[in-house]
Amino acid sequence: MIAQFAGAVAIACYLLACVFLYRALATHSKPSKMLILSLGALALPLHGMQILTQVYQYNGINLGFFNVLSLVGWIIACLHIAICSYRPLLVMSLFAYPAAAFGLLASLLFYAPYQVLSHLPQGAESHIILSIFAYSVLFLAALHAILLAIQNKNLKNHRLKTKNPLLNIMPPLQTMEVVLFDFIIFGFILLSLAIISGFITLDDIFAQHVLHKTVLTIFAWFIFGTLLVGHYWQGWRGQRAVKFTLIGFSFLLVGFLGSKFVLEFILHSAYMR
Repeated sequence: MIAQFAGAVAIACYLLACVFLYRALATHSKPSKMLILSLGALALPLHGMQILTQVYQYNGINLGFFNVLSLVGWIIACLHIAICSYRPLLVMSLFAYPAAAFGLLASLLFYAPYQVLSHLPQGAESHIILSIFAYSVLFLAALHAILLAIQNKNLKNHRLKTKNPLLNIMPPLQTMEVVLFDFIIFGFILLSLAIISGFITLDDIFAQHVLHKTVLTIFAWFIFGTLLVGHYWQGWRGQRAVKFTLIGFSFLLVGFLGSKFVLEFILHSAYMR
């Protein structure tokens, strides 16, 4: 009961921060960075308490669909607050906080028919952690790519900041692109380590129940790798970078969460590799 109450308070903090930020944008006033980040920082330990209760159970680890959604949302919020401490990316709160609140709310309201993990192979826990962190970082990259696309479109159409208040608190386009590639590089490294650890620790990474997930993840890795090579060797940026990021993340989304949804809700099987 305490964990559920903590989760509800965390959701309230996330949403309240978004309300304050949206209100400041709507009235063309300067948002309070301290207030918005403080509300997010207050939500993190409360959200974490609920995750610990849901994931670590008496008979093992529960990494069901909704618990993973909550965990991914928590990681996204953590990364966002950390990055905002030294980058002017407060606008990302309108994306990161709702993602965290949605994942947390889903874990509070719904239950996935998931088989609790009680005996993990050696090294499997590292593979799981790397996979979830890689997905979370690249999810944040995808959200950032959407913001970059909005900024690009407004600048090309020469729209005034008063017509799109989001532009008032967004950093210059060059900074946005630098941050996007920082996310992609970090996520690509984590994804590479997750794939390598999967080949090392899992008995058969191409088994039938994980084949589609493995293939889609490798496709995503290839797309992000191609984008990084193109960026540093051919100067790819702007809309091309946005398209590659969103396409790569789409493969990862289907492979990571899509496969879990099918296995747990359609096939009524539970696997976490």
